[in-house]
Amino acid sequence: MWWTHLPGIAATLVIMLATLVPTGAMAICQIVADAPYRPNPKKVALAPNEVQIRYIGHSTFELETPAGIRIATDYNDSFKPAIPPNVATMNGAHSTHYTLNPDPSIEHVLMGWNLEGGPIDHDILVGDVRIRNIQTNIRGWDGTSRALGNSIFVFEVADLCIAHLGHLHQRLTDEDLLRLGQIDVVFAAIDNSSTLRHESLMQVLDEIGASLVIPMHFHFFGSLDAFTSRASADGYKVQMATDPILIVKRETLPTERVVYVMQPSGGRGKL
Repeated sequence: MWWTHLPGIAATLVIMLATLVPTGAMAICQIVADAPYRPNPKKVALAPNEVQIRYIGHSTFELETPAGIRIATDYNDSFKPAIPPNVATMNGAHSTHYTLNPDPSIEHVLMGWNLEGGPIDHDILVGDVRIRNIQTNIRGWDGTSRALGNSIFVFEVADLCIAHLGHLHQRLTDEDLLRLGQIDVVFAAIDNSSTLRHESLMQVLDEIGASLVIPMHFHFFGSLDAFTSRASADGYKVQMATDPILIVKRETLPTERVVYVMQPSGGRGKL
């Protein structure tokens, strides 16, 4: 079935193939940026060192790589790109973070939790991007903990490391942080209710140390204002985007910590 993870032999082959990919295709997740941050205007084609980010809505972003690979995060039946992506990642919190009926034209459907229980591990190469996950626990609606119900997905491409925290419900362990490595751009849920409270979230963001934080999941009234106020107080520079598209590259990552608030471009849903 499409939601099962790769068998051991296949996973080994994927890792072996990684050594054949040109070194410029992916990041090593341990390089710290030191250039001023200047968002680039919308472009038709991406340079080899650029990644395009489009905010679709809720927790769904569309990433486009220099080779034209398109990835939709937390792909679901309500928030999705106009054109089916090459890769869809999902999380199991509730129906705005996954679908059991993905478009059949999507080549890679990566679920962040195992429908049959237990772990699920992804580490694949798709064109010029490496995609891997780190599982965390999640709370059910009844308040009980559901083991390994969420995944942080990491996208390594164009000398950048981009992490989508998913529906994060817990502080990260030292092992989680070690597996993440140095993250440049992080998508973080800031609702302050169904995921982490802002106090815990700010600690997580500080531990991850990404220079660019892009908020998501701010559907509760007042959550965005509360988060930006807290981020400013903690030393982040807050910038409000005027375009749902952002092109990032290592050379223009901020030297100071930036919260970059993107507005959704739509899809079939609304915040």
